[in-house]
Amino acid sequence: MAIKNPKDLLLEATKYPAAIEAKLPEGAPKVSTMLTDAANKIPAVPDFPMEIPDLPAAPELPALPTGLRRLGRPYVTGVELVPVPTVAKRTREIVPSPAAGVLPEVISTRGM
Repeated sequence: MAIKNPKDLLLEATKYPAAIEAKLPEGAPKVSTMLTDAANKIPAVPDFPMEIPDLPAAPELPALPTGLRRLGRPYVTGVELVPVPTVAKRTREIVPSPAAGVLPEVISTRGM
């Protein structure tokens, strides 16, 4: 069935967040109910000048990992740690002053 009204388009689009919400644990915010409420509060609007084809079906999502029981806990899964190669320590090269022996040299380590 083709979509003819913007209100119907919004109601049809709620199936995508609903597919995600079905995989989330209880207590997760429900975006699809907010979209449905907003679509129902829209005043009557004229139909589109042409028919819009139906939206594709919501994708099948994999189940959540078993360790995630409540929201807000920082979990990271599927990460592989790789050691970073160490960088060779820089060496300071001391360049002799052309005025060595003529004027007294002051060597400072404070950058002045």
